[in-house]
Amino acid sequence: MLSASALVFLAGCSSSETGEPQASPAASTIEAKDLWLKATEDDMSSAFGIIENTGSSDVTITKVTSAVSANTGLHETVPNESGSMVMREKTGGFTIPAHGELELTPGENHLMIMDPQKPLEAGDDVTLTLVFSDDSSIELTAPVKDFAGAKESYDGTPSQSGHGH
Repeated sequence: MLSASALVFLAGCSSSETGEPQASPAASTIEAKDLWLKATEDDMSSAFGIIENTGSSDVTITKVTSAVSANTGLHETVPNESGSMVMREKTGGFTIPAHGELELTPGENHLMIMDPQKPLEAGDDVTLTLVFSDDSSIELTAPVKDFAGAKESYDGTPSQSGHGH
């Protein structure tokens, strides 16, 4: 018969004590390369660069936040019903394969900053927080750069900002 203390010890064994590998938090396997944001006066900006997953498991970015705006999101640019390229929220987030990367580029996948609280000027630094499906997060700092992007549509409405799409 096992004593109460032995039962507590057995119940408290973690998977690492049993020899099973433990999954690392998604955020611990993420590295950013050449991350930057488009300068804007007041309407919208986007973040671009490469997000690398150095881990052995796929990770999914489910959310981006920033102190510069309460209105942020993960966006993709896709053809609509008429074949025009429009940007929209990326349903389900961005999955980065194990030992792979996510390229964020103008006119494609990007991190969206809408209605910033103040102008984002070239030379400023902006902190972005990426949140992953396992609820881990990482803060990344990106410089703001001048960029004259193409004018595309958002949900079928022409962009007035040229925010990099």
